[in-house]
Amino acid sequence: MEVLPHMPKLFDITVPVFQRALSNLSKHLDKARNYADDAGIAHGDLLSARLYPDMLPLTGQVQRMSDTAKFVPARVGGLTAPSMPDTEASLDDLQARIAATIDYLNSVPSTAFDGRESNEVVLKFGPRFITFPTATDYALVFALPNFYFHATTAYGILRHKGVPLGKLDFIGAA
Repeated sequence: MEVLPHMPKLFDITVPVFQRALSNLSKHLDKARNYADDAGIAHGDLLSARLYPDMLPLTGQVQRMSDTAKFVPARVGGLTAPSMPDTEASLDDLQARIAATIDYLNSVPSTAFDGRESNEVVLKFGPRFITFPTATDYALVFALPNFYFHATTAYGILRHKGVPLGKLDFIGAA
């Protein structure tokens, strides 16, 4: 196995990855709209669909992808993430949230994480705290897996509902 000549910058393995996956998700939602309209399926049936009763519906999956993507620059780069209340109730609302998240990520300077890779990141979930010894640990151990969990689940919900998506839709055309 070939070893990378240098370690990629933390920005490069997070922000562009989020931008690409969110852009792909936007295309998935376009396909979902077209599929639903052609098949006579109410958009609400897609929005409220879940893979299992204790999992978030499609809207929640998109919201968590957005949150994860916008909170990485905030937690690592010390930037302020835009506030986005979880009120999306239509495909248009989800598309607007995705667009706003991508716009925010586009505003993040590529140097925002420089010198911060070794900083501790602490997440608060109610009364619980999760501490990551470094921002790199946070990105690699939590943020990226969490983001892709929700991306995969959103994709799975749409496929389960019959939307004609394939692996290349998920990965995105090069």
